Formats: sequence, structure tokens, C-alpha cells
Amino acid sequence: MTNNDILRRIRFTFNYTDKKMAEIIASTGFVVEPELIKHWLKKEDDSEYVRCSDREFSHFLNGLINEKRGKKEDGQPAKAEDHLNNNIILKKLKIALNLKTEDIVSLLNLAGFKVGESEITALFRRPSHHHYRECKDQFMRRFLTGMQLKFSGKPMNQSSSKAPVKNDNTKTDKVKKPVKPIVYGDYENNVKVSKIQKTKPATKKPTKQKRKLSMNNFK
Repeated sequence: MTNNDILRRIRFTFNYTDKKMAEIIASTGFVVEPELIKHWLKKEDDSEYVRCSDREFSHFLNGLINEKRGKKEDGQPAKAEDHLNNNIILKKLKIALNLKTEDIVSLLNLAGFKVGESEITALFRRPSHHHYRECKDQFMRRFLTGMQLKFSGKPMNQSSSKAPVKNDNTKTDKVKKPVKPIVYGDYENNVKVSKIQKTKPATKKPTKQKRKLSMNNFK
């Protein structure tokens, strides 16, 4: 993950404006214009994208510690590193959010990532320690996802500009009632039924019997 990726996730989680982020960095004695922060937050394929250097990002993380925990009693700003890795970034976020080992385990569980406490503590050991463990990008992504779910209640891919999607169970579409079949001669529901012309079977007219003529008729 790049510094810009993590910076975007932190900004989204705490709903910081560009001005607020500039103020956070300024608390370390390092001045950054809000206009530059806008370029940091652009996607990599954007023509206005500007890479956030390790030193610049280190100043922001130190400022985040000042924002969340307050400045040191002696008033001296923390030293900004010239080179960062995931382990250093994770440690600074742990300090800023005042997280214990079990808290990090809970955050990872929120993101669907099961891990033991011993694996967490190995990430914060010195690189020369034989139990030291490198923090991979996958672990960092899961941590940031859990952080977002805990502190903002929504994942990164949910845009606030889009209208919320209605649950299918909340639709108020009218349910069509089953149509009762209309039967000729059914007037129970005052339904007007058009008469059906029934064809009567053809009946043969009785034929008149012809009278037989005989000679007696002319007498």
C-alpha cells in the first residue's frame, strides 16, 4: 500500500477536511498547503495525483498523535522518519488511537481476519529481534478496514454522495389482489356481469301433414 492509500483511508474514517488535515500536519511544525493535500488524495491514474513522501506522511502521523493524544509535555515535536514501512505506520496508528493488543485483535475481527495476540506483538518488536514479523499489505488493509468499521461505522466503498439503497423488505409496492373469476349470474358482490348470449339449439318446426286427396273431397 502507498502512503496516499493509507492517507485516504484515515481521512475517510475520521471525516477530516483538507483544512483539518493541514492543521494536523502543522501541529508538528511542518507546513503543508491544503491544495497539496487535495493532490495527495487523488487516485493514481489522475493527472493531478501527487505522491506523498515518507517524510510528509510521517509528519501527518505524528500530527495525528497530537490530535488524538495531545502533544508531549516538553512541547518538542516527534521526529519525522525519512523512511517508513507498514510496521512503523501501524505503530504510530496504535499510539494515536491508544490501542492495546487486544483492541487490535478486535479491529481485525471486525474485518473478518482472525489473528492471535502473539502475532500482533511480533509486529512491534525491533527488526533485529528474532520474533520480529513484517507487516504485510494484506494485514494493513484488514487493520484499516476494522478501524473504519469501528470509528466511522461504514466501509470505504460506501459513498456518502450516493442515495442509500432501499432494502427489498421495505418496498411499499401495492400487492395486487387475486382477481376473482367472474361467473355468469354471480351478483353476490354487486358486480355487473354482462349477459352472455346463449345459443339455443336449433329446433325443427313441425311439418304440416299433407292431406291426402281422395275422390270423397270433391263430392
